[in-house]
Amino acid sequence: MAVEPTVTTPAGDQTRIHNIGYRSYDGPRLGRAYARRSLYSQSLRGSYGLGRSVKSKVLPMLLFVVMCVPAAIMVAVAVATKAHELPVSYTRYAIVMQAVISLYIASQAPQSVSRDLRFKTVPLYFSRPIETADYVLAKFAALASAMFVLTGAPLLVMYVGSLLAKMGFAHQTKEFGQGLVSVTLLSLLFAGIGLVIAAVTPRRGFGIAAVIAVLTISYGAVSTLQAIADAQGNTGAVPWIGLFSPVTLIDGVQSAFLGASSAFPGGAGPSNGEGAVYVLVVLGLIAASYGLLMRRYRKVGL
Repeated sequence: MAVEPTVTTPAGDQTRIHNIGYRSYDGPRLGRAYARRSLYSQSLRGSYGLGRSVKSKVLPMLLFVVMCVPAAIMVAVAVATKAHELPVSYTRYAIVMQAVISLYIASQAPQSVSRDLRFKTVPLYFSRPIETADYVLAKFAALASAMFVLTGAPLLVMYVGSLLAKMGFAHQTKEFGQGLVSVTLLSLLFAGIGLVIAAVTPRRGFGIAAVIAVLTISYGAVSTLQAIADAQGNTGAVPWIGLFSPVTLIDGVQSAFLGASSAFPGGAGPSNGEGAVYVLVVLGLIAASYGLLMRRYRKVGL
């Protein structure tokens, strides 16, 4: 580091100017891929409060425990009674626990993006070797991964418990695999919807309320309309009404293609043809969520 001679001012004046100079960074530059991985890992850790204050850990960890405890209880009962089947199937578990899942996504989606918007730090990300697509992909993947951990962990507890109870290995493995496919789709869909809603406002409280409202109101409205259609004998309309709620979308996909029982009125889920529409809508919503996030952050990053 070059140091130029000190410039001394006339006697009686102790002011000095020191030119310490600057030296450029000569170390390795890890690039976009490293920055994207770092943002992903930090966002994933943040979804469970890791690396943050104790207060930030309470809710996500509590919800994780709430998701796993019923699965552990079912396993204990199955082992004690030497049952041949678990009381709740792998594909049904997430649907039964949808309130916990909705609360988790409502609390963590705003946490993932709202602070960056509120404190206007998004342009700082883009001042480094990272682009809009990198930021959006890292945030989307991190929240979807956190959701998969939340919904997949109880299925793993059930699977291990079923093997300890000496239930059929092939049958349990097949159903466990179907359950993992179901929660993977659910994680991607819920993460996309949650992030899109949360990215609209920098206010975390508004984001939480909006996500809860969208997930709960849509499910309540769709379930009510399905019940009315079924009561009036219009059973053909029931599957099509199910397209308008994230929870019933996942229910329809898994009942059509994963051998799951349906929570639709009368237990009649969509046919294979209708199920194909469900799959297209789910994939379309995931893609649309990613596209909307890209548009949002292109504007924010300017």
